[in-house]
Amino acid sequence: MNQIDTILTLIAQKHLGIETLQTRSSDRLDFHDTAVWCIRDALEAAFKAGVEIGASSPKTAEAEIARDCSESRQTKQKALGFTPEQRVHHIVIHHPRRSRP
Repeated sequence: MNQIDTILTLIAQKHLGIETLQTRSSDRLDFHDTAVWCIRDALEAAFKAGVEIGASSPKTAEAEIARDCSESRQTKQKALGFTPEQRVHHIVIHHPRRSRP
């Protein structure tokens, strides 16, 4: 596990109550209901960690970051047996409806 994976896993554990970020091929283990304020806290922690790492590391080109993300997503989708038509690129965040006064 590299430094970024370690940091993201620690953030997921602390802020989201998610044990691991590894795909386990189980809906029960791979999908989680999470409050939006927990997601915000996790994103803020990731941002702050990125700022700290970025200040001490050589700069990476945006194109390299985009390529790495795309390759990682495609590799996971292929491993799960998705066909090109099934490969959907989106994130769904559910939160409970708030009652109106």
